[in-house]
Amino acid sequence: MAMTSRVRAIRGATRVVSDSSDEVDSATIEMVREMLVRNAVEHEDLVSILFTCTPDIHSRFPAASARDLGLGDVPLICAVELDIQDSLPLTIRALITFHSDSKLADIQHVYLRGAEVLRRDLAQ
Repeated sequence: MAMTSRVRAIRGATRVVSDSSDEVDSATIEMVREMLVRNAVEHEDLVSILFTCTPDIHSRFPAASARDLGLGDVPLICAVELDIQDSLPLTIRALITFHSDSKLADIQHVYLRGAEVLRRDLAQ
């Protein structure tokens, strides 16, 4: 029986060394590229990308960084992560929603630059 395409999602997180536009660009682009490559997601399969940042990031929207990857026609949005005591600072998270024939168990979530501590069970 052939699988049908379904909506799937990839979780990702990364950190920046400091709150600067260059750092946000570099970390966001690296994370999004890795999320797409590891899961063989084609541009046309993308539904949307939700980004969140911890409240200590003010320099740039991660969505603006993602547009530099050619994702300007994909719905992108940013939000502020909850300000929870003792949470990991300077962190950018992403949730990429896409169409795929992949099984849920085959989705590879991406945690980079020290963000692996957020989800050791999912980090590759």
